[in-house]
Amino acid sequence: MVLLVLGALLAFVDFISEMDDVGKGQYSMLEAGLFVLLSLPKRLYEIFPTAVLIGSLLGLGTLAGNSEFTVMRAAGVSIVRIVFSVLKAGFILLVFIALIGELVVPVSERQAQSLRAEDLQQTISLAGESGFWARDGQRFLYVSHVFPGMNLGKVNIYELSDDNKLKQITRAKSAHYIEGKWRLDNIQQTEFYNDQVVSRKIETEVWERLLNPDLFNVVSVEPDNMSAMDLFTYSNYLKSNDLDSSHYELAFWIKVFTPVSSLVMLLIALPFIFGSQRSSGAGNRMLVGLLLGIGFYLLNRTVNHIGQVYHLYPFISASAPILFAAMASFYALRKVK
Repeated sequence: MVLLVLGALLAFVDFISEMDDVGKGQYSMLEAGLFVLLSLPKRLYEIFPTAVLIGSLLGLGTLAGNSEFTVMRAAGVSIVRIVFSVLKAGFILLVFIALIGELVVPVSERQAQSLRAEDLQQTISLAGESGFWARDGQRFLYVSHVFPGMNLGKVNIYELSDDNKLKQITRAKSAHYIEGKWRLDNIQQTEFYNDQVVSRKIETEVWERLLNPDLFNVVSVEPDNMSAMDLFTYSNYLKSNDLDSSHYELAFWIKVFTPVSSLVMLLIALPFIFGSQRSSGAGNRMLVGLLLGIGFYLLNRTVNHIGQVYHLYPFISASAPILFAAMASFYALRKVK
């Protein structure tokens, strides 16, 4: 229930923010609503830990308010057993949100960006999970992946003659935008003539014009929108080519630990249920949940950014806030009598 309420509020805010672009190109209110709907899984994934915290404070708080926990403990049920029972339910939530983040979010977010890009930018057409087509005169460009930093993966370029016959095919393993020009690497180029076909391999070639850099705002794949498997694969690719992969490694570990943080949110809620908040009303518990959720989010993001600035190992940057919150919760539970 908490997740649905928070999701509805965020969807409304997102829809209002999209009104600025309604009327541009073919972007109507219907497309804006569909864009917000397709973006909703990512929003729910991001707020899931906070929803778990507020929901657990409300649900378990009701049990505490009705003295049901007191009866359980009087019947011989230990706090450890109660905590274990709560965490078992939390594990189901962990699996649920992990599947959403790995299987649903990358696809739905890609579809959302595809819809928005096609309606606002008439020069491109997105298709598949991550690829898109672009046209520049008699040149047709297909890109399988677009990564931040103006980096393209697996580029196919088809050039037609004035009479619309295939003149040349250029395939590059990657392309990078550097100082106003495009550098293509590991190129396989094929030229078609009336009586023969010529093929050659080129290690590196610089092109003056390939893709308008402004399109990166609508077609680039942000690390937050990638699945953990894609992040892991791309991080290894960057490391194997002696490129900086810390940003993607951090995104990978954040993707791994986000579901785990749902369990930590349950641990954070339990000391308040057994402690001074057990007799508080639902409004007080919701306020406590919001404050704790916001505090944990700010702590988590701060540590993530500090880790990037000081070049900490991404695993440490992503796990430190969760470990700190878990230890603080266990300490508070030990003080419960």
